[in-house]
Amino acid sequence: MDRPTALVPRRYVAVGGRGPEDVVADTRGRVLTGVEDGRILRLDRLTGPAVPRVEVLAETGGRPLGLELHPDGSLLVCDAERGLLSVDLAGAAVRVLADSVAGERLRFCSNVVALSDGSVYFTVSSRRYPLDQWIGDIVEHTGTGRLLRLAPGSDSPEVLLEGLQFANGLAPSGDESFLVVAETGAYRLTRYWLTGPRTGHSEPFIEDLPGLPDNIWRAGPKGPVWVSLAGPRVPPLDLLHRGTPAARRAATRLAVRAPFRPTGSIGVLAVDDDGRVRHHLTRRRSGFRMVTSVCESGDHLVLGSLWERGVAVCEAPAAK
Repeated sequence: MDRPTALVPRRYVAVGGRGPEDVVADTRGRVLTGVEDGRILRLDRLTGPAVPRVEVLAETGGRPLGLELHPDGSLLVCDAERGLLSVDLAGAAVRVLADSVAGERLRFCSNVVALSDGSVYFTVSSRRYPLDQWIGDIVEHTGTGRLLRLAPGSDSPEVLLEGLQFANGLAPSGDESFLVVAETGAYRLTRYWLTGPRTGHSEPFIEDLPGLPDNIWRAGPKGPVWVSLAGPRVPPLDLLHRGTPAARRAATRLAVRAPFRPTGSIGVLAVDDDGRVRHHLTRRRSGFRMVTSVCESGDHLVLGSLWERGVAVCEAPAAK
């Protein structure tokens, strides 16, 4: 991996709510996000001299996390409390697409993508811990994350992959031959094949990442996959993951009760479909913490955060 370059912030935009966890940009460069109180927001004029505009599009009644603009004009939402949702951006109506799989409630939907054949793929981070105890899953290293598929017209998702370490961000390859899944608890990106001789199989895509991968996003088939790093690697945590299950459970009981405060180190990566890192941007001692998402808007990067009450607008790197 190349030596990292600076992640340079240019503007901080408050959104009137806490935790804009995922950010996605539409074709006009406007950014959509969801906040802790259930609102779906659209942010406009983030990168120009004009005053930014924050517009409420809908309310999910839960806790929206990963977002995806569907080709039919709706917005797909992974809601940590309600499951996989569809939001009509014109009328604000919210519809539940799936809230269970094989009779088990979807506890912690995380990120979602829609492919050209109408299939919707989404991740579940943990079957054991809810969102407000997410750190428990990272510490215990449960490996209960999942990748699921909802076929066109169906309301019953199927499980494609199990045993993932806090399955999180999701993005397709440019030709839709595979999906890239972020495994936050394993510091890696995993590839799941959709076509070809290895259809239905998974393999490591990029391992040993310099931080905890969270949401991932790409603007289109020719753009890179942008990977947010929610925090740096923590050597004691790496050591704990190699320990016994009993030791991890004991540490988890402490972790879920202790007050959490993210570090000031943030970072993002841009990777291509061959698994090569094209950009690695970092900032130490950042005032904007816990970057859980990143997207491109014009010639800037927009960062989301589970922790902050707004988004950060940063310089995008020069193309390589």
